Amino acid sequence: MLKKNWLFSLAFAIIFVAQLIVEWNGLTVVNYITKPLITISLMVYYVTHTQLKGKFAKKIFFGLLFGLAGDCFLMLLNQNASFFIFGLLSFLIGHLFYVSAFYLDFKSNPVIQKMTSRIALIVFGIFCTSFYLYMRPYLGDLKIPVLVYAFVISLMAIMAVNRRGRVNTLSFNLIFCGALAFLVSDSLLAANKFVGAFNFSGIAIMATYMLAQYLITMGAVQRNFKPIS
Repeated sequence: MLKKNWLFSLAFAIIFVAQLIVEWNGLTVVNYITKPLITISLMVYYVTHTQLKGKFAKKIFFGLLFGLAGDCFLMLLNQNASFFIFGLLSFLIGHLFYVSAFYLDFKSNPVIQKMTSRIALIVFGIFCTSFYLYMRPYLGDLKIPVLVYAFVISLMAIMAVNRRGRVNTLSFNLIFCGALAFLVSDSLLAANKFVGAFNFSGIAIMATYMLAQYLITMGAVQRNFKPIS
C-alpha cells in the first residue's frame, strides 16, 4: 500500500511534520496554512483515486469535508470561544458520515463475525461510559453535547470493527486503526480542554488526529468487498 502510494504518503508526511513543528513553536499564522492542508490533501487524493463513485466514497469524502470545517473552527478559537461548539458539531457530523459509510460494509453481510461485533460493543460501550463519567464533573453546561459526541465516536469505532470479514484485510486494518487513533485524539482533546492542559497536548492531539484521517482515507481507497460464501 505504501509502495503504491509512496508519493502522496511522502507529501503527507511533510505536512504531518510541518504541522507538528507549527504546534511545537506556536506559529499561529503558519497554522492557518498547514492545518487545513491536512484534510484538503486527503480530499484531493481521495477524489483522484475514487472519483467519488458510490455511496461509500461520497460518505467518506463528506466525513473529511466536515473534518476540514472542524479544523478551521478550532483554529479560530482565539478569535471566538464559541467556535469550539461549531468545531465539535462539525466533527460530530463528520463522524456520522464515517459511521454511515462503515455501516454500508456491515449491512453487505450482517450475519458474519457476530462475536467480534459483540466484543466491540462491550469494549467501546465501557470506554464511552467510563470516559464520560470521568469527564462529567468538568463539563458544566456541555454535559449533553459531550455525551452525544462520546457516543458517536464510540459508535464509529464499533462500526469500523463491524467491517471485519466483509472487506479485504488491508482496508479493515487501516480504517480500524484510524478509528482508534480518532478515539485517542478526541479523548486527549477533551481532557486537555475540560480537565486541564498537559505537556505536549498539541503535539499528541494533532499527531493522532492526522494519523486517524490518513489511515481512514487510505483504508477507504484500498476497500474491496470479500465475496459472500
